[in-house]
Amino acid sequence: MAAPSSRRSERIDALRGFAVFGILLINVWGFVYGYAVLRYGPMGGDDSQADRFAVFFAAAFAEQKFYPIFSFLFGAGFALQIRSLTKSVGALEAMRIYRRRLGWLLVVGLLHGSLLWFGDILTAYALTGFWVFRKGLQPLSKVRESFDAAVLLNGGLLLLMALLTVFIATSSDFAADALVEVLRAADIYVNGGWGEVARERLKDFGTNLSGFWLFIPRLMLLFLLGVFAVRLGWITRPHRHRRLWLCVLAAGLLVALPLNLWWGYSAVDMAVGAGTPRPTSHAALYLLELSGPALGAAYIAAFMLAGERAMDSVARWLAPVGRMALTNYLVQSLALGLMLPAYGLGLGALLGRIELLALCMAIMLVQVLLSRWWLSGHQQGPFEALWRRFTYRR
Repeated sequence: MAAPSSRRSERIDALRGFAVFGILLINVWGFVYGYAVLRYGPMGGDDSQADRFAVFFAAAFAEQKFYPIFSFLFGAGFALQIRSLTKSVGALEAMRIYRRRLGWLLVVGLLHGSLLWFGDILTAYALTGFWVFRKGLQPLSKVRESFDAAVLLNGGLLLLMALLTVFIATSSDFAADALVEVLRAADIYVNGGWGEVARERLKDFGTNLSGFWLFIPRLMLLFLLGVFAVRLGWITRPHRHRRLWLCVLAAGLLVALPLNLWWGYSAVDMAVGAGTPRPTSHAALYLLELSGPALGAAYIAAFMLAGERAMDSVARWLAPVGRMALTNYLVQSLALGLMLPAYGLGLGALLGRIELLALCMAIMLVQVLLSRWWLSGHQQGPFEALWRRFTYRR
């Protein structure tokens, strides 16, 4: 079966490329410190102000901002693709095709999480997608009902997380155990052999999967927001919704940004006082569940409000990365998995936090150049082409 052609949005592709790079800024820490409560590891007197800035920057401007953007765009991409498929092959065949698409993504996600990166998000996307692609085909009023139900579910989970946060903040044993665990995991990921790292990765991937009961409801909400954004024209015709995006940007800058700056400061404080974090740091971390995605929404608004000339300049560099988002995401995991462990280049034991941030910037630059080069001779990235071939097989 021939795949239907679709007109791509450079603005959306550029935003997707921006999100891919933002995710790298957070994933890199897991390759050094593992699946730990102390994401940025413990810091001591040997860590420079530059290292503290690296933690502050990643926490304040990247953590909990970019997976919501990517999830929102996944839902939007579903709505765009299913619309195109339905027009070309009918609703029933469109559902079959999209089911194959999600099945392929699920397999890739499980392999990615097992072999490269325990924090894989593709598995969760595929599992959530099987639910959303049925809901997203319904009339808008029904989609709204599903969205309202997802809001209530996430509200209940936030209340549960508040109770857990209070418990953690008042438990000295939890903080001490977290410090011991991050030191143990970091020693394995940085200094361990291939077999040791593989076993630890599988254990951490299992922990990641066990937390899906908390994570997938967030994805449900974000996917449905993406469906709304397409069906109501928020991102397909952003010039008609400038007032909406101005409100989102204002809320992000005036409310979410100060809270995220507080979390950036608190993340450094938690890393420095790893054994005895302040209760206020836990409060900032809890509020990040809302303030992080809110600032991510402001990033989206900035892209939607950008003028054509400015967006053309940005898209020239970021849109190719976004068109190859799956390939670039997987290659990032491969690159970090080869460069940081002792059985690879062993850079994890040599680089400080600011140098890890610089390494991410170098990977981003290389991916920009490679994406532009690859797409000068191909329609899609290599993994996107495989995905498309499986999806539209006869």
